[in-house]
Amino acid sequence: MDSKRGDEATGKTSDDGDIASVMGFSGFGKKARTFDLDAIFEQTRRTAIERSQRVIEERQKEIEMEEEGESSKSVKPSVQSQRGKAASSRVQKSDSSSDSGSDSDSDSELIGPPVPPQHAAQQGDDDDDDDEHVGPPLPPGYTGSTAHSDDDDDEEGEAQDDDDDNPVKKIPDTHEITLQHGTKTVSALGLDPSGARLVSGGYDYDVRFWDFAGMDQALQAFRSLQPCECHQIKALQYSITGDVMLVVSGNAQAKVLDRDGFSVMECVKGDQYIVDMANTKGHTAMLNCGCWHPKIKEEFMTCSNDGTVRTWDLNSEKKHKSVFKPRSFQGKKVIPTCCTYSRDGKLIAAGCQDGTIQIWDRNLSVHTKFHCRQAHTPGSDTSCLSFSYDGTMLASRGGDDTLKMWDIRNFRKPVNGVSGLTNYFSMTDCCFSPDDKLLVTGTSVKKDEGNGKLVFFDRISFQRVYEIDVTNASVVRCLWHPKLNQIMVGTGNGLVKVYYDPVKSHRGAKLCVVKSKRKEKHAEALTQDYIITPHALPMFREARQRSTRKQLEKDRLDPKKSHKPEPPVSGPGRGGRVAAHGGTLSSFIVKNIALDKTDDSNPREAILRHAKEASENPYWIAPAYTE
Repeated sequence: MDSKRGDEATGKTSDDGDIASVMGFSGFGKKARTFDLDAIFEQTRRTAIERSQRVIEERQKEIEMEEEGESSKSVKPSVQSQRGKAASSRVQKSDSSSDSGSDSDSDSELIGPPVPPQHAAQQGDDDDDDDEHVGPPLPPGYTGSTAHSDDDDDEEGEAQDDDDDNPVKKIPDTHEITLQHGTKTVSALGLDPSGARLVSGGYDYDVRFWDFAGMDQALQAFRSLQPCECHQIKALQYSITGDVMLVVSGNAQAKVLDRDGFSVMECVKGDQYIVDMANTKGHTAMLNCGCWHPKIKEEFMTCSNDGTVRTWDLNSEKKHKSVFKPRSFQGKKVIPTCCTYSRDGKLIAAGCQDGTIQIWDRNLSVHTKFHCRQAHTPGSDTSCLSFSYDGTMLASRGGDDTLKMWDIRNFRKPVNGVSGLTNYFSMTDCCFSPDDKLLVTGTSVKKDEGNGKLVFFDRISFQRVYEIDVTNASVVRCLWHPKLNQIMVGTGNGLVKVYYDPVKSHRGAKLCVVKSKRKEKHAEALTQDYIITPHALPMFREARQRSTRKQLEKDRLDPKKSHKPEPPVSGPGRGGRVAAHGGTLSSFIVKNIALDKTDDSNPREAILRHAKEASENPYWIAPAYTE
């Protein structure tokens, strides 16, 4: 076949020669390419092998890097060798909400997702050889032994289990940052679901936005606004998607803002001359509280001094969705001071001024589903209701200085209660820890009478297990964000404190404490537009523009140039300057007394100005000499 090809080629060249001699060009286009299929297959096979080798090498490198990361976290080899066993103990832990006791190396069967194959293969080696850790690290989502690296490297599994049992060890309070909201009480706090943004509202009518990722150590809010003019902010909360925010203030209309503080919706105000509150479109009196539905992103709820709890839809601001009317034992209307949804959103709970806690089914607004008559002292404002994460327990913070825990399934009397927790605010919070084992609330103090505290109670025994001295003012709001594992606290003196632990917490305050403050730059701009003409003749050439900074520094040293001009006089005149006169005659006269309108720059002219008058009408000197 090859010889045939050769013959064809020679024939072709001779043909080409003839064509060239006769017609003056050498051929008809390019020759057809010939392909050797075997060579091509061989080439492809080689590149495939090389590529797969490269991929394998990259994987190897990643694994090594991850191993180094693991060792830098100071996880001891002996701990790592117990990973396989830790997996089983972890599954047990998640299976039963109460922790599983001391025996971490029980060889019980695995429940849940299987251990990855490399890990299963390696487990046998690990059991024999405790000294070195061979093989790839665990998958990223796996948390079997992370607690080891978080805590103080306890080598024994038992110590490890004790740490898991003790929820106090999980309180993130080793570090704190302080955000200055203002000088008045911080009465509302809200964090978006991802934990990237914090909003604070206060008695100074301001709402401030704090962005953890965008802040540096100066800890400045990136936006401050007054959405409700001169009404104190009662509650702030981001919706479950985090794209809008509910603002409840001291007026009758709740507002919804977007993430950047622009108004999305304002609830309608009801007609205050209608007696039956179910027939008006909105609230007719001051709002007390409000919150979003935990599952439906467009629905929120507000409660007000008009004696109703109303639910609203974000898309229809002209009218409420439904009305719940709390009633006293005699059937009279009572004012709800706080309201909340259950975790699944099926129940609506309200704490009322007559000391009752009333719970409705969200879809049936007429009769209460659960009703506790003497939950707190009548006449005291119940300041907060909070459902536990498992949805069975309800915590209530009373204006009667108590904190009580209720089981919804048996709502007659509280499961637990504690008194002596001073409360001067109608919005003092209580909330559950992310693992549902602790209950947190703040205490109030009068001015210069000690410190406000953040107090932690064990959910089951209701023992006071821990407390944090926050500041020398009341602790009003507290939020324990489950994703960040950080505690935000709003105080009576205008501070927002964020407590975190560098190891147990994530993102949030950790993002901004590592950024140094930005230096304020001086004006480096050129004073006017400047045309550069390098080859111009000397007479047309402009002077070289110097940087303005040097000039500014020189001007700073010059006493004349750096003299601050006198500000306009405000109020009564001072320092020999008369204030801008008002509309009264006396102030106009005073203004004109001080004005001397004569121009004495030329003394000769000033004297001769009176010469003509003196000669025509002598009065002082001439009459004296005539006598």
